[in-house]
Amino acid sequence: MPLGERYGGDKSESRYCGIETEFDDDMPNLLSYNVHGGFDFVLATLMDPKYRPSLVDIDTSRSTALPFAGSDLVLSPSQWSSHVVGKISSWIDLDSEDEILRQDSEITLKQEIAWASHLSLQACILPTPKGSSCANYARCLNQILQNLGGMQLWLRIPMVKPEDGIEAGNPEYMREGDVDSWELWNSFRLLCEHHSQLSVAIDIWSSVPSAASVARWYGEPVRAAIINTNSFLTNAKGYPCLSKRHQRLITAFFDHSVQVVISGQPVHKVPVATSASNVDTQNEGGWRHPLKAYLDYVAFLYQKMDPLPEQERFELGYRDYLQSPLQPLMDNLEAQTYEIFEKDTVKYSQYQRAVAKALVDRVPDEDASRVTTVLMVVGAGRGPLVRASLQAAEETERKLKVYAVEKNPNAVVTLHSLVKLEGWEQTVTIISSDMRDWDAPEKADILVSELLGSFGDNELSPECLDGAQRFLKEDGISIPSSYTSFIQPVTACKLYNDIKSHKDLVHFETPYVVKLHRVARLANTQPVFTFTHPEHSDKPSNQRYKKLQFDIPEDTGATLIHGFAGYFDATLYKDVHLGIEPSTATPNMFSWFPIFFPLRAPVYVKPGTPLEVHFWRCCGSTKVWYEWSVTAPSASPLHNTNGRSYWVGL
Repeated sequence: MPLGERYGGDKSESRYCGIETEFDDDMPNLLSYNVHGGFDFVLATLMDPKYRPSLVDIDTSRSTALPFAGSDLVLSPSQWSSHVVGKISSWIDLDSEDEILRQDSEITLKQEIAWASHLSLQACILPTPKGSSCANYARCLNQILQNLGGMQLWLRIPMVKPEDGIEAGNPEYMREGDVDSWELWNSFRLLCEHHSQLSVAIDIWSSVPSAASVARWYGEPVRAAIINTNSFLTNAKGYPCLSKRHQRLITAFFDHSVQVVISGQPVHKVPVATSASNVDTQNEGGWRHPLKAYLDYVAFLYQKMDPLPEQERFELGYRDYLQSPLQPLMDNLEAQTYEIFEKDTVKYSQYQRAVAKALVDRVPDEDASRVTTVLMVVGAGRGPLVRASLQAAEETERKLKVYAVEKNPNAVVTLHSLVKLEGWEQTVTIISSDMRDWDAPEKADILVSELLGSFGDNELSPECLDGAQRFLKEDGISIPSSYTSFIQPVTACKLYNDIKSHKDLVHFETPYVVKLHRVARLANTQPVFTFTHPEHSDKPSNQRYKKLQFDIPEDTGATLIHGFAGYFDATLYKDVHLGIEPSTATPNMFSWFPIFFPLRAPVYVKPGTPLEVHFWRCCGSTKVWYEWSVTAPSASPLHNTNGRSYWVGL
């Protein structure tokens, strides 16, 4: 039974809560007992834990079935796939110095995963590596992953860091000394080549690492969070609850589609219901599952989360979906693209505010009735900026003459219809031309454009406005007046795997527009390139170079950098700004998603080690492109040399 619903049609995987169970060869009863108790799926051991291949007589092994938990026929295929996650035997140790144990472990691992595949299970959970060295375990698993089919494998990793200490009673997985468990996961996934079917099941204990350390996991493929009953506190009424830190962690995991699994025995004496309203009516006779109180608390956490805002619901399908940036000069936008951008009322409201302030500064109140301001909208599209400018003129009671310049002949058709429909014929002149080629009949007081990309200048706003600046008066105003790009290092395992799946260089040297979701933002953003308009330099150049050093907070621990998230912030006019840089982002605006600059090989950064990155904006006669490279703590190749993989055409 799902934990709840945050909005109509909530289909998040995190709505489903599981329970970890002991070995039981009566699978139908095990499943029925826990599903009727309110859980959605069971984490079930697939094979009798007493089984060891080396103890089986060779002669009898051919006529004896392996000790699995029942035949595949005891449950329907849909029950196996929807309600059972296989649990591989926890005794397995593929890096043991005991050769017999190591061989038994390898045989059993392959037998159990083969059986799970036969059952069409969606996922299997793998035991935590027993030591910090896991090379043989990873080798065997990598062999299995090459021919696995569609099943996911979840590697069980406890969420601990050395300074957090090792609590008594926790599984002894670090016999060779304290290890940051993220390091254990990182070693394993690197040995398995970032395989897309290898994910993580996090064990959450009573102590949770620092917020910065925990945040690393948001960029990793975490599928399940396993909470032991010992991690729960007791509230004033005697019911189980979690600490504030645990609550924040679970809520964040819910937002990242991570499923919670309850593990362990009941350790709270839950008060017996004394009124009819407190009786669990879900089951006959008021029977309650022994762990129902823990399930109810997890459901409470899910249900008290804020409903997903309408904008977030609209963007759900775009989360972590890689899109190539627009080529606005080479290509004409389609009607559907225009329509999406035109729905962003927040953006045009900011433009209207900026134009209104510029008009008031340009024309004093005493001259408002006799002075007509010439305003040019360059890149007018289907007219939203024309409308915003005319509304600003009406609001400020200023007279306006508008030139709407647009190179897309299809959009010009719509512009003519709009002008006729609104009765703007005396105010608005439509120019069907590229702004760089048009000879204006007069100079403009105000130049308005919306040529910004996710990285500010990546859709060639500087080049376009340089071409249009010749018909702006010496004291004329450009809206926007300036914009700056920003980057920050991120862990983004899903994006890296999606790019890697193309198996070529081009995709690793292409920046992508993407609604970032499953990412860990590892340091604050830093500014990269700034452009100002109008540009009054004697020798203007739009080429740029910037060297940046990021200091990742030391309590984060070691990290793996998959690339850089890019943003922009623009000053439209004076104090009116627009942008997606996280610390100053304009609320409720959806015209731009961040941009992602991938790294061909992820960069490992030790705690306290600076990360040094270089970015170039390069300009040629027919194209503009970016190049980027990491030089510390280790050097990466230069990406996109000479724009060989990605460029924006002039």
